[in-house]
Amino acid sequence: MATLATNALTLADWAKRRDPDDRVATIIELLAQSNPILEDMLWTEGNLPTGHRTTVRTGLPDVAWRKLNYGVPQSKSTTVQVDDTCGMLEAFGQVDKDLAELNGNTAAFRLSENMAFLEAMNQEMASTLIYGNSGTEPEAFTGLAPRYSSLSAANGQNILSAGGAATNTSIWLVGWGDNTVTGIYPKGSTAGLIHQDLGLDTITDAAGGKYRAYQDHYQWKCGFSLRDWRYAARIANINTTHLAGLSDSQALTASTSIIKLMARLIDRIPNMGMCRPAFYMNRTVLSLMRILAMEKTSSVLSIQDGLDQFGNPTRGNVQFLGIPIRSVDALLNNEATVA
Repeated sequence: MATLATNALTLADWAKRRDPDDRVATIIELLAQSNPILEDMLWTEGNLPTGHRTTVRTGLPDVAWRKLNYGVPQSKSTTVQVDDTCGMLEAFGQVDKDLAELNGNTAAFRLSENMAFLEAMNQEMASTLIYGNSGTEPEAFTGLAPRYSSLSAANGQNILSAGGAATNTSIWLVGWGDNTVTGIYPKGSTAGLIHQDLGLDTITDAAGGKYRAYQDHYQWKCGFSLRDWRYAARIANINTTHLAGLSDSQALTASTSIIKLMARLIDRIPNMGMCRPAFYMNRTVLSLMRILAMEKTSSVLSIQDGLDQFGNPTRGNVQFLGIPIRSVDALLNNEATVA
């Protein structure tokens, strides 16, 4: 027996989803986000039931020039193993049988609700990929930002600061690859978001009463493996207050400063041939990049139509030195300062 959720759909909700011709309305998804980082992300089956273990070389053996009649000292390399865990992102949808079957539009009504759940799952996944921290939320996985959160850390060379002290955002350059940066799913499981139509079930409400309802189950077993930290880099501390509402001339000046940091970011990636790189930024920053490309004051920025390196159709997409720039709504404008 399942228990009724406090946010179950009501007749009022049903009425709000009807067109004047009494059909299920086409819902304008004002809450939908653009998070193409999920489309670019490569996926690898983990080698553990709960995630993936990566063996990283941390030291090279000593070598020596040998003289005749003399030997060389024994030496060896050193390695360390890193475990990345997966989380289970889940949700259940419930719609009262009689509510769903009003006017015979059961399938259409349930589909409208399914689309909302899928969007919510995608948004949560994108947010966790950037800001997730298993240290504070053990049931989730650790994303990019907590791994690149200190300029003095071992990977601090892959963090550039734009100097902002408040209301900050970041730009990320990620080189996706099986041996660099990849999404993971548990060994023996299935990649991607799984939707299961559970059909009709008997639901128990808060007072112990029972009724029949259609149920749907959504599950995504997923994680994130930074197998080689050199293949992700961050421009942190971009003060969005300085970017909002700028005139065209001010926007050009601000964008020029940012693209200089982006150029430096590229050189933090050891080998572009080993990965599929892409820049990720939110709309606030991307709009300035587009202005700069339209003004044609910089030859490194271009606006492209066609297909990008991932095979995705592009229209008016901005590229930086041939690397696609992707708009990610999950990137916030109020990040803490990286020190």
